[in-house]
Amino acid sequence: MKVPSNQFGFEELRAARRESRALFWAAGLFSAFVNLLMLTGPLYMLQVYDRVLGSRSVATLLALTALVVFLYTMMGLLDYARGRIMARAGARFQARLDKRVFDAVMRKNALGHQDETALALRDLEAVQRLLTSPALMALFDMPFAPLFLFGIFLFHPWLGYLAIVGGALLIVLTLTNLLATRRPLNRANSAVAHAEILSEQIRSEAEMIEAMGMRASAFARWQKARTASLSEHMTAADLSGVFTTSGKAFRLLLQSAMLGLGAYLVLQNQLTPGAMIAGSILMGRALAPIEMSIGHWPLFARARKGWQVLAQLLSDVPPEHTRMPLPRPNALLEVIQVTVVPPGEAQASLKVVNFTVKPGQAVGVIGKSGAGKSSLARALTGAWRPAGGKIRLDGAALDQYDPTILGDLIGYLPQRVELFEGTIAENIARLSLAPDAAAVVKAAQRADAHAMIVALPDGYDTKVSANGGRLSGGQIQRIGLARAMYGDPVVLILDEPNSNLDNDGSQALNRAISTFRKEGKSVLIMAHRPAAIEQCDILLMLEEGRVLSFGPKEEVLRRMVQNHSEITKQAGKGEGGGTL
Repeated sequence: MKVPSNQFGFEELRAARRESRALFWAAGLFSAFVNLLMLTGPLYMLQVYDRVLGSRSVATLLALTALVVFLYTMMGLLDYARGRIMARAGARFQARLDKRVFDAVMRKNALGHQDETALALRDLEAVQRLLTSPALMALFDMPFAPLFLFGIFLFHPWLGYLAIVGGALLIVLTLTNLLATRRPLNRANSAVAHAEILSEQIRSEAEMIEAMGMRASAFARWQKARTASLSEHMTAADLSGVFTTSGKAFRLLLQSAMLGLGAYLVLQNQLTPGAMIAGSILMGRALAPIEMSIGHWPLFARARKGWQVLAQLLSDVPPEHTRMPLPRPNALLEVIQVTVVPPGEAQASLKVVNFTVKPGQAVGVIGKSGAGKSSLARALTGAWRPAGGKIRLDGAALDQYDPTILGDLIGYLPQRVELFEGTIAENIARLSLAPDAAAVVKAAQRADAHAMIVALPDGYDTKVSANGGRLSGGQIQRIGLARAMYGDPVVLILDEPNSNLDNDGSQALNRAISTFRKEGKSVLIMAHRPAAIEQCDILLMLEEGRVLSFGPKEEVLRRMVQNHSEITKQAGKGEGGGTL
């Protein structure tokens, strides 16, 4: 039998929910007492109308009232207690899955899957909100509806039949609500997610949008997505509102009908006035959970959608198995028959690539745009897994290392460096909540960025934003280099490291690479500008994803590059002009 693609995700979610089973049972037990105490009102009305008014006994009225106050107080305490229990069940569920969902989102998005799973953490919150909402309490109360209906039957069968027919009609209304609003609510949720993703993209690129006069176009595109989101939301809200108001009006009509029928039976001497009032109260209590479910249906639908998205995500990205810790490796990097297919694409960007980088070597990776340099960088860091072949670090395949450990061993400077909200020290320390000050300064010194940082007004405590704030592109790139060197990596992968650097910055980069090599570490530099390969003794030339040449720098340049003499001269002087 074929297993559904998201079945493993559902099992993982159910396992997390089962961890709070004891809390659910406690909430159910408290719900039983709360619903039993709900009989206090009908019984009080029955006694007042049938005994107190008949006997005209003030003492009996006071005694009954004191008892009712006590019982309602207990009911309130129990209701409050079950609310606190469910709040903790929801918090436990979210805390149990927070890291798992976060890791799954990061791993999937790192592979280029920018879909609705980007908002999976909000889907998790939607499920958590349902667990703590009054809507779920209504589900706990529904099993006790037959108890209230049975009480109505005890007063008179006609009243019981009226309550059953009314309850059945409300249930039909609820199911109709489910079927009618499912698609509109799904479309509304998808539209909202799309608008939020677009809004975040525009916000993160605000500086570029402003500089290029794109504000009006960006607003028009955002407004289009926002309008679509609002339209779908309004459609879903209007449709859901029809059922909510209809359910409320119908329940009020049923209560009036119950009073009317009860009054008729009183006139026929088949019912007492107290039973008439008590029956109306009991029916209202029996139907209240159904009405609440209808009113909170969007919350149910949102949580249901979130549950499905989470199940699919967790199935697509299974938990990472615990890897046996390996000793700190030497800087020996072997690329063996590696083929890389970018995520979401069918054509390979690297094809059967072979080369070896020994400790202390600096390899420059050159080639035209689109030759596969950035794809190689991502594969060497473990961000992209090869479709074929192996990448080994000191003999061990990259997937044998825990991703966090691998990140400490292989420093990476991407082509586009982005900083995060926080201080420069926190960014260099890779967002550590408690940065190691000595390690931060050491990384900055190795990147030759220490003097630049301390020259800032607040030094390492300078606050930066996602777009770098007041820092220049060159300063951001040098901070990114320090971040790559943080934690004493054995291999350094630099993708266009001097694209934003001036001559002084390029010289600082070369000094940092030289220091790194003297420590017996390996460096790979994806380069377009000659200054970036000054410290390289080996060159790897790519063309259309294949290795065109690999060997000593002078030999490769002489054989493969027409203006090799000029490039060698520029590289020797540390000049940034020209391209490779």
